[in-house]
Amino acid sequence: MELTDIQRKFVLHWGEMGSMWGVNRTVSQIHALLFAHGKPMHAEELSETLGVARSNVSNSLKELQAWNLVRITHTMGDRRDYFETSVDVWELFRTVVRERKEREFDPTVRVLRELVSSPDFQKEPADAQDRIRSTMELMDKLATWADEMLRLSPGTLDKVLTLGASVQRFVRGDTAATDKSGGKGDKGDDPDAHHASLPMI
Repeated sequence: MELTDIQRKFVLHWGEMGSMWGVNRTVSQIHALLFAHGKPMHAEELSETLGVARSNVSNSLKELQAWNLVRITHTMGDRRDYFETSVDVWELFRTVVRERKEREFDPTVRVLRELVSSPDFQKEPADAQDRIRSTMELMDKLATWADEMLRLSPGTLDKVLTLGASVQRFVRGDTAATDKSGGKGDKGDDPDAHHASLPMI
């Protein structure tokens, strides 16, 4: 398969970003290729297109399946396994958040709860107890928030993120009135004003 210049740049960049996120470069490139292509591809085609070893592709596909980011499909008259990913960016976002939460976030919360509930915890210095307990409470709140967000449909989640700027202004107590021309009031005294148009994630 011949990649367009746009596809090639997308796949290469996704591989670079994957490394920064702690994900194998080939794993990220395969997922990016399947997403950009939008159609099922077999392992040989993935190997040839990306110029990586067949064994590397096989291992990477297994990892992507473990993350629920890639699924196997078949084509009439072809005995080979084909692989595809969701082309719904919101569904991919939800899958990545859910998988990372279960693998990385939830275990930390469990350990913190065990530490705080341990009889030995009371033997720690008061300031150390406060730091650990505060960390647990913050992560508990974030976990609850993430669970609530994951229950929302993609359409509802999109609306929640779009409304983020309004919520942010409300929480900050921003009461700046609009000027007579209908524009926004002077934001010179508000250090966060330039963030007002950004969704709060």
